[in-house]
Amino acid sequence: MVAELQFQMASGREWLTTKTQHHWRDTILAGLANYIDAGSIVSGSVALALWQEHYHLSPGFIGLLGAFGPNAIGAGIGALVGGILCDRLGRKTIYQWDMLIYAAGMALLVFAVAPWMIVAGFLIVGLAVGADIPASWSLIAEGAPDGARARHSGMAQVLWYLGPVVVLLMSLALTRLGELGARIVFAHLLVIALGLTFLRSRMAESVRWTEAQASGEKRPPISSLFRGKHLASILGLVGMYGFWNLWAGTNGFFFPYILRTVGAATQAQAVGIQALSFAIGMASIALVFMQLADRVNQRTLFAISAIIQVMGMGLLVVFPLTIPVALLYVFLLQFGGGFGAQSFFQLWSAEEFPTMLRSTAQGVCFAIVRVSLGVFSFFVPLLTATGFATLAMILTGFLVISGVIGFAWAPRNEGKSLEQLEAERHDGF
Repeated sequence: MVAELQFQMASGREWLTTKTQHHWRDTILAGLANYIDAGSIVSGSVALALWQEHYHLSPGFIGLLGAFGPNAIGAGIGALVGGILCDRLGRKTIYQWDMLIYAAGMALLVFAVAPWMIVAGFLIVGLAVGADIPASWSLIAEGAPDGARARHSGMAQVLWYLGPVVVLLMSLALTRLGELGARIVFAHLLVIALGLTFLRSRMAESVRWTEAQASGEKRPPISSLFRGKHLASILGLVGMYGFWNLWAGTNGFFFPYILRTVGAATQAQAVGIQALSFAIGMASIALVFMQLADRVNQRTLFAISAIIQVMGMGLLVVFPLTIPVALLYVFLLQFGGGFGAQSFFQLWSAEEFPTMLRSTAQGVCFAIVRVSLGVFSFFVPLLTATGFATLAMILTGFLVISGVIGFAWAPRNEGKSLEQLEAERHDGF
């Protein structure tokens, strides 16, 4: 009898271990969408500088490519369409096929020999990356064990930070190869996309989505997202993440100025500091967000993050730009950002909506944010022309607005199952 009980306990532990391993495997395979998203943005910015010189592309042409690529409008449109299809056809269907579409767009960039191939490649990559975001984020939230959603969502954010680090280091190592080096960086993203297509084919569909489909319950209309509690959630998410994303998008123009001003004259130094900044963000996600967000007051955790980031940005408003100030700025912005707006946007955008509309809602929120960034990016050169101090104050203002909206709206979802959250919001329809 004792021997039989010991066997059953051992079998149970083995089953639990296997199930946990499957959860993490699926999280990583889905979360690689974040790696590809961020990697596409950074690799594209590196290649555009080379292509601008080779093909004599105008600044306006470069601006359009940036606006409609994976960083902004293209990804936003892809997320909107992909989110709707994801709720109708299933998460697996979308994240399986969008990687093939992504691979086709990336292949155009790898073998580009004319400007039209660059335009087509960037647009296709942007649409595919956008479509994959709501599919992968929904799958991660729906597949994560209750009480561990933030932990699994955080892993996807770690992969988002990892993408730029790998691309930056590859670009640095391949600098002497010029355009060929940029093509090799694109090729590594192409290979990952093809590998994901194969590995994701072995993943199961989301159990929660399958059960919702089998229940026979009528799918709520998309219009229900724009009233009651769902509308409040969309406004809160878009306001909190949208203003933070305006800071993040503008910071891409702004950060190189800091590196030049404090004396990081060589490309190696510049890349090293940028890679370090992303590494700090990864550590913050792993050590703070993934450890605490499932257990502590999420509103308080978000507020601490917002305060840290505002303090970091405010340094550049108050003090002269020196090496110590710049390094403290990098640390505060990245450490605070690890458990801030972006991490909570992924988590809350999955938790605040029912299964049958989850991906659609995420696509709507992501589309509004990315399209707004695309439109705003046309005005960034004008802002940079106003001077360093003025731009620093504007960016600090963005972070303050994001923090105020997020703190005022932030939900208290820690420790609750998706079913419990859905029941609490049922009267939002």
